[in-house]
Amino acid sequence: MTVIAKSDQHSAPCAAVWQRALAQVAAHAAAQGTHLARTVVLVPYAQLMPWAQRFWAQQFPQGFAPRFETTRNWAAQLQGFEPAGDDFAGDVARDTLTARALLERVGQGALRDVLATPLQEAVAQLAPVVAAVPPDRRAAWGDEARALLPAAEAGSALHYEALVARLALEWVLASRHATDVLFEPGVRAAVDALVVLEGFQSDALNRALVQHWGASACCVALWEAESAAAPAPLPSQMALHAAADAEDEAHRSAACVLRHIEQGRIPVALAATDRALVRRVLAHLDSQGVLVRDESGWILSTTRSAARLMAALEAAAWNASSNAVLDWLKHTPALPPADTNRLEQWLRRNVVPQWSAAAARDFSAQPVLARTVATVEGWRDALRAARPLPQWLMALRSVLEQAGQWQGLQADPAGMRVLAALRLQDGQQAELASWGETAGRRMTLAEFTRWVKDVLEAGRYVAAQSAEAPVVVLPMPQLLGRPFAAAVLPGSDEKRLQPAPEPPGDWSQAQREAWGLPTRQTLEAAQRAAWANALRTPVVDVLWRTSDEGGEPLLASALVLALQLQGEAAQGADARPARTVQAAPTLRPLPVGQALPVQQLSSTAYSDLRHCPYRFFAQRQLGLREADELDAEVDKRDFGNWLHAVLQRFHEDLRDQPTDDAGERSARMDAAAEAVTREQRLQDGDFLPFAAGWTQLRDGYLHWLAGHEQQGAMFRQAEVKARQPLGGLELIGTIDRIDGVSSTGEPTVLVIDYKTESDSVTRQRIKSGAEDTQLPFYAALLHHDTLRAAYVNVGERGETQLHEQSEVVHLRDVLVEGIQHDMARIAAGAPLPALGEGSVCEFCAVRGLCRKDYWADAEQVLPAPETP
Repeated sequence: MTVIAKSDQHSAPCAAVWQRALAQVAAHAAAQGTHLARTVVLVPYAQLMPWAQRFWAQQFPQGFAPRFETTRNWAAQLQGFEPAGDDFAGDVARDTLTARALLERVGQGALRDVLATPLQEAVAQLAPVVAAVPPDRRAAWGDEARALLPAAEAGSALHYEALVARLALEWVLASRHATDVLFEPGVRAAVDALVVLEGFQSDALNRALVQHWGASACCVALWEAESAAAPAPLPSQMALHAAADAEDEAHRSAACVLRHIEQGRIPVALAATDRALVRRVLAHLDSQGVLVRDESGWILSTTRSAARLMAALEAAAWNASSNAVLDWLKHTPALPPADTNRLEQWLRRNVVPQWSAAAARDFSAQPVLARTVATVEGWRDALRAARPLPQWLMALRSVLEQAGQWQGLQADPAGMRVLAALRLQDGQQAELASWGETAGRRMTLAEFTRWVKDVLEAGRYVAAQSAEAPVVVLPMPQLLGRPFAAAVLPGSDEKRLQPAPEPPGDWSQAQREAWGLPTRQTLEAAQRAAWANALRTPVVDVLWRTSDEGGEPLLASALVLALQLQGEAAQGADARPARTVQAAPTLRPLPVGQALPVQQLSSTAYSDLRHCPYRFFAQRQLGLREADELDAEVDKRDFGNWLHAVLQRFHEDLRDQPTDDAGERSARMDAAAEAVTREQRLQDGDFLPFAAGWTQLRDGYLHWLAGHEQQGAMFRQAEVKARQPLGGLELIGTIDRIDGVSSTGEPTVLVIDYKTESDSVTRQRIKSGAEDTQLPFYAALLHHDTLRAAYVNVGERGETQLHEQSEVVHLRDVLVEGIQHDMARIAAGAPLPALGEGSVCEFCAVRGLCRKDYWADAEQVLPAPETP
């Protein structure tokens, strides 16, 4: 129970509602001449039971009080319900298995994975309607209901929808229901009078019970009583807040709640119209130390404990990714963090996206990795073979215990709820025996994982919280009959607060009206009544966002627009306190790399120094690097690496076994492509965008190669690892290809670097002269005094072009002189500022370190640093 509103003015409207309703209860009991102790009053939802008892005690302090119950609570007290056989239990853990078994019996076993969930949803919608029919009349009711169902004829457009509807109806008709006990003669004899307090929506079971009790029963509409008793709120008590986006809406909602608490308006009702938004609001309130009572709770699958358990099952899948396995291992206390980190480093360094590829590697030379992989494979093997559900639960518990996760789940209240929902706790396995043959059917890991996911999606976790919390999170309709001093209604936009919600299920209008299922009209009436009731709270804040996560513009709900049109609400002021934040721009970094001498220098490293000295300092001297992505899609860089390997294999084979036949060369190049694809473990689907243009690329390259060879060129080596000392420095690099070119006399060395970029970009490299360092750097790696160097642009559209740098020898000498000068200045303590511009900064891994985005204003007061 929540705290009562401190002000009598705040609680007076609610008290008037209860006074009127309870007076009618007392009058009905007196008219029937029944004792109050033998009178039952049914309330719309369980949270109203203590309030009804409290207000009765205030209004009638002397004498007996009636019993205030809900239908479910009343039935549970009368008789414990134990489903048997194929009964619909309302428990997803059991009903999922029953649904799959029923589908197999009607010859739809092949589609059980697809139809099981729609079948359960349809049964859950029909169950309250069928439970409201007295058991002795259900057979006749069922005959009438079947007549409204379409025939499930094979080949019809809605064959499976009709099949699901018929099977759902038969399942729910054949089931016993927990509330059937309320129609027993003994219960009727023990209760002399029955009063139903109706909320915003009439309940089919309540109507049936009123009919069953006859003249001894009556209905009292709480909402009608409230609308008659409470005056409309003043416009000044209602404020409208239009937020920019979801985060702004969460901030403003939390600020509204805090303002009400500061001004003594408690308890505050926080409507859970948008659970994702409420999660953000609660995070802000928690940071302020505000106690909150969340009555609606969280879906069990969203808890951390559920995520950790699901990670174990997802990591055990035969096609599990390396990321999925790492995600699980990082939550397994049994595995030392150092071992997990070492495994992650190896996986990222070698870019192994699929765990099966990692498990197949030979780690004999790395005993620590070998032990870690063997341990993980042992756990995964235990969850691989198909087995019945009881054995699956035992195997899962065993793995959780071995991995050290079991103790953590038991120590967490949400974890205990997860274990209970999945029947993993001690003593719960005996319950599975009552499930019959459905629990004995063998399930694959994928089926078991789906079962676990369904159970966790259907379960809810409500944390134990203080009953005296000043803030209560609840669905908007449950504000009825409760004395809140203020209400905050976030999520009041057109998407989340619709005046006429869509009825659940695929039932026709005729079926809904005949069976008593919710229709759009009844849902609209209930929604508008709940909204009107919420607005009768003494102080109300209504909030909505004007744009969604994707930037899509949003309007306020039509219910809010009606308030604006009628002028019944004022524009709300932002309750967040304003703060003055002094601008503190970050100074441009000016590190010194004197204490980190450079011993080896590659072409890429020197290019970093030329483009941005700070990037050279961070990546080449400090050795910082960003983690490689495991599940990254195949991109242009991957294609370039693949093509380099294909051309190397092709040319080495052509050198060893020469041929001029065009068809033979084409076949050999295809064979090289297939071999490299297998070696690099590239998936056909991932490589499809590049594979589609392979034929054009291959033919274009072979056409260029023929002309290249006619000019006297001959392939010598590919992927040449070269080193060249330069004083105390060593130049290193890998040359893509070295050819010998000669028409007459001694062949001249031709250094070739492949490019798969746009041909115009390659042309610009040649035109830039000394600005492009790659070809001159490769020339500096060789001892030859005379050589040639060129880029070969391999176009995906079938055009391969050679772009030669005619002044490469001169550029090489200039480059070597520049390297010596730059390295000497670094050794002398010259600063290494962040000087990158344009594309150099757009794709820079160290931009978060140099903080360029935060020192733009400070550039004017800094002296221009000298560039090494």
